[in-house]
Amino acid sequence: MTNVLEANGLRKEYHLGETVVEALRGIDIQVETGEFVAVMGPSGSGKSTLLHLLGGLDEPTTGEINLLEMNLGDMEDEALTLTRRREIGFIFQKFNLLPTLTAAENVALPLMLDDKKTSQHAEEIDKLLEMVGLLERKGHKPPQLSGGEQQRVAIARAFVNQPRIVLADEPTGNLDSKTGGTVLDMLHKVCKELNTTVVMVTHDAKAAAYADRVVFLNDGEIVHEIRQHNGHIEVEDVIAALAELDD
Repeated sequence: MTNVLEANGLRKEYHLGETVVEALRGIDIQVETGEFVAVMGPSGSGKSTLLHLLGGLDEPTTGEINLLEMNLGDMEDEALTLTRRREIGFIFQKFNLLPTLTAAENVALPLMLDDKKTSQHAEEIDKLLEMVGLLERKGHKPPQLSGGEQQRVAIARAFVNQPRIVLADEPTGNLDSKTGGTVLDMLHKVCKELNTTVVMVTHDAKAAAYADRVVFLNDGEIVHEIRQHNGHIEVEDVIAALAELDD
């Protein structure tokens, strides 16, 4: 399979007065088309920083990121904005839905921002809402939806532009375990049915076990990874790997 994303030598430093904080220390990572990758590690290990760099939301201090064979560091601001809008889907922990729009309108928002006529994409929007189990509630606004339903709207929105890669930052962090499991089932289903690459930051071993591969960060470096064996990843193996990072 081909790599949709490659990052080489990623370093990220933050300057706090005279103090230099190294968030990432030379990370190399490759992600294949259609692969579901979970990123784990202790608090402060660099997980969210890595996700923001991969999505072009921040710039590395050194190193390069190639998305679809395009070097993000070489892009002008307008080209990078268009790439984020058309090739990358984002799922955030806080949903980021507009309360005055219906579920269907929130899903369509990336199309609106790209000056596309949503009426021409009504079938696609309905298909995504059906895929996440919310077609019958497409006319409801966020205040009328539960937290899990809002997150499923956010997942549908992330896929509406048919992005090549979706980046999810703690997508189940605000949900109870049952609702979180439903959201992960939906995320995995959409990933596999649409052959879209997913990179998900999570602190939850059960969530990570949905992935094809789990990458572990510690002190800004990749220190370990687990791949599927016989078609799945054992939660116990993820928990054991996390415990080793804490030793």
